[in-house]
Amino acid sequence: MKALLLAGGLGTRLRPLTENIPKPMAPIANRPWLEHLILHLRDQGVHEFVIAAHHCSEVIRRYFGDGKGLNVNIAYALEPFPLGTAGAIKNAERWLDERFLVFNADIVHLPQLIPLLDFHRQHGGIATIVLTEVDDPSSYGVVEQDDQGQILRFIEKPSREEAPSNRINAGMYILEPDVMRYIPAEQEVSIERETFPRLIEENTGVYGIVSSGYWRDMGTPARYRQVHWDALDREFPLPIKGRETQPGVFVGENVKISSGVLFVPPVLIGNNVKIGHQSVIGPYAVIGDHCQIGARVHCAHTIVWDRSLIRDRSRLQNSIFGYRTVTPAGEVFEDSIINQFKEAVQA
Repeated sequence: MKALLLAGGLGTRLRPLTENIPKPMAPIANRPWLEHLILHLRDQGVHEFVIAAHHCSEVIRRYFGDGKGLNVNIAYALEPFPLGTAGAIKNAERWLDERFLVFNADIVHLPQLIPLLDFHRQHGGIATIVLTEVDDPSSYGVVEQDDQGQILRFIEKPSREEAPSNRINAGMYILEPDVMRYIPAEQEVSIERETFPRLIEENTGVYGIVSSGYWRDMGTPARYRQVHWDALDREFPLPIKGRETQPGVFVGENVKISSGVLFVPPVLIGNNVKIGHQSVIGPYAVIGDHCQIGARVHCAHTIVWDRSLIRDRSRLQNSIFGYRTVTPAGEVFEDSIINQFKEAVQA
């Protein structure tokens, strides 16, 4: 079975971090989220991938290549302009001649595939929409289903009292290739707002099933940070690189820690990192690979991407620093989002 990963969006809500990388390539726990997703699916038997890409597509292609480094095969369906979720599926049609999976690649969720695929085979319809349950459905489009799980309609942002359920589209689909007949070619089309309503209206069989476990849209800085804090707290059981040197402190390989450094858990330190003397790292700090942290730096509730240089006496609080950031000595950063490296980068 093949999986189509939708990674062509512009990532505007996460800018400036996504000015020079696709949003799914933003690192989660020092590894691009897209890599986490591919590895998770590979471990469940998916080895054929198609990545739909547009914005900074070369970053994805340089990082993954043909996929052989991860023991998978990857093809690329490049969009000449943003085609939307359904348009991107249509654009990848030549690779998708049998039942296939689709993932919105900026949604953080690691589903268990077997029960979802069993459900799809049993109902025999054209599409399965994977659902997640939320506490407050009034901020989302929710689904109404019959007793067999068939989706009858979507209701956009209902009040709590009027909502027929608390189930929303989780951004994952199982589709039959016949779905291509309902998507026009070479134009922007939304599968959520256009294709699925049409399939429901024509009674082709659109069903929904809840996938349990952690789910979050990482599309804003606040949500992006929260994914990290949930991973560090182990509320989101994401594989974390590094060994746990003390409870809640994960340290990578070849890390040089000077005298007087204090780690306040939870903390994740990448590989080949240098930390200067009397620095305080944490709580809730993620330091990427090949970073240099100066002396007497305080870093809390902050994410620092790879190859950054944080000079002496800097104060970092509730901030995100993109690849290869260099801070001046003694500077205070609070609620900051910094992306200094403006060229397309290799994540």
